[in-house]
Order: sequence, then C-alpha cells, then structure tokens
Amino acid sequence: MENAIIIFVRKPELGKVKTRLAKDIGDEAALQVYKKLMLHTHNITAPLQCHKYVFYASEIVENDLWDSSMYYKKAQVGTDLGSRMQQAFDSLFLLGYNKVIIIGSDCPGLTANDIENAFERLHNSDVVLGPAVDGGYYLLGLTQPFPQLFTNKNWSTESVFADTIADIKQSRKQYSLLEKLTDIDTVADLENYPYLLG
Repeated sequence: MENAIIIFVRKPELGKVKTRLAKDIGDEAALQVYKKLMLHTHNITAPLQCHKYVFYASEIVENDLWDSSMYYKKAQVGTDLGSRMQQAFDSLFLLGYNKVIIIGSDCPGLTANDIENAFERLHNSDVVLGPAVDGGYYLLGLTQPFPQLFTNKNWSTESVFADTIADIKQSRKQYSLLEKLTDIDTVADLENYPYLLG
C-alpha cells in the first residue's frame, strides 16, 4: 500500500501552544509563531504523494487549515508523547501501509524534499531519523512497528535522539540519518527564523 505521513499538531489556542517560548515572548506572540509553523508544515506536506494523517493532541478540529479532502483526521491516544506516537504508527501499520513517517509542526527548516528523501531511504533502511539540534528528533520513519523506540525515554529532553539510536543499534536495525535541523521551542531557536516573529 502507499506511504503515509503522520503529522502531530495541537489546536492553536492562546496559552496552550509553545508554552516554553511564551515565557519569553508572551502567549499571543507564541500563538502567532505556532500558526506560522503549522502553515509551513501544511505547505510542505500538501504536495506529497502519500496518504496524510493529522493527529490532534486534543479534540479534532473539523474546519481548519487541514482540509478534510486531503488530510485524514484522528485524535492522539496515550499517556505521554511516546505512547501517542506508538499508537499512531501502530494504527497506520494495521491499515496496511509499508512506510510510515511522523513529523511534528515546529520545524521551519523541513522541506517536502526532505520528507520524500526519507521515504526513499526507507527502501533500504528500517528506520529513518531526522535529528534536531536540541537533542530530539523532528522526523521518524519506520517500515514496521518498533515499540522499543517509544518507551523509557525522557521526552522533550536532549537525550531522546541518543537513546533512540541506542535502541536501534541494540535491535540491529538498519537506519539512516537526515541532516540536523532546528525545532522551535525557545527564543534562541528563532534566531535563524526572524520572520516567525514578524
């Protein structure tokens, strides 16, 4: 079956998105940054030749940026980020997809070509990982369920990428790395992307 991409998003609500960033620039500015990041994520995924799934952190929003004619909409399920990601992957593998990639909505350097490249690499790799500057990752691609990747991690910390690589190596899986990119979580992350504050 075709490839599929999972996009994890939050409903863009004042005071509920980019909370670390909001401590420095305020809730309103943080919300505007998040909306611009979501628009970027939409624009790079819209042309992709794959099935697209938007997983909402809270309730599903029917009339929003993510057009239901192009994006399937689902709710995230799980107690932490790891369990929510695992559930999302598992649900799509159960539908019969052979290659599944997950991204968030806060990486302004990510392009459609990067995602297409990740799908290509899954021809010869079990796992594709896009490392983030902060020690996490902005993209994960799999060809089959891999539950170990989603447990025993301190999510949203600088150890996530290293711990994930350790799991992959221990499982003797073939993996491929994309270039390192920046996720937007703090004011420092905005240095190279001033337009997000404009």
